[in-house]
Amino acid sequence: MSHPTVTVKIRDVLRYGQERAVRLGRTQQLELGDNLFIRIGPGGRRFLLFQLEGEPEMGLARAVAEALGLHQPQYGWHQGATLRSLTVIEEGSVEQPEAE
Repeated sequence: MSHPTVTVKIRDVLRYGQERAVRLGRTQQLELGDNLFIRIGPGGRRFLLFQLEGEPEMGLARAVAEALGLHQPQYGWHQGATLRSLTVIEEGSVEQPEAE
């Protein structure tokens, strides 16, 4: 007997990842699609949105910031060794170190 399929809203998944980032004090990475990922930083008030191929769209970052309830998010870009990530930080949030 198979179990029924349960649909989980992406907003709920994002909020769960944010809650874990706050509770555990560690970055949480979620796969949002075949080529779209988010890393929610400790404290849950900042995140990176990235793709393995290409760059994420600003509209996606705005939608995620809204889903996470960020107030006055500030948008920017971070160039890593191999990926370019869209950074989103809630205005006035303080960067928190990773818990050990």
